[in-house]
Amino acid sequence: MSRIVVYEVNVMFGDCDPAGIVFFPNFAKWMDASSLNFFMKCGVPPWRELVKTTGIIGDPLLEVRIKFMRSATYGETLLIHTSIDEWRDKVFVQRHVIKRGEDMLCEGTETRAFCARLPDNPDHIKMISVPEEIKTKCT
Repeated sequence: MSRIVVYEVNVMFGDCDPAGIVFFPNFAKWMDASSLNFFMKCGVPPWRELVKTTGIIGDPLLEVRIKFMRSATYGETLLIHTSIDEWRDKVFVQRHVIKRGEDMLCEGTETRAFCARLPDNPDHIKMISVPEEIKTKCT
């Protein structure tokens, strides 16, 4: 079972379209921020530290799906509940549920992969197996 980490977002006027509704790409931006926050709250060092010790440069996004149920506007505080739905060998599926109070506004999943640079060609990256240490910290 994955841990659930909550990331708080304060919606600003600039996050909204002319109708005062949060512009939809901002939800993806907040999910991306919540993804990194999830790992750091689980005790995984920032990517800039991991690259020095493990060669991992980050966890690029491979696929994203978002389902919207309700809108949000500026002045509201949103909570993003992030967890890992599935660990595979080289990829994982992260789930985000965005709420305002008890109301679910949207939910999304991101499929991501841990990646490292190729030793003989540092301009290229490759997917690597998810380190057991990271899985352990996140469950």
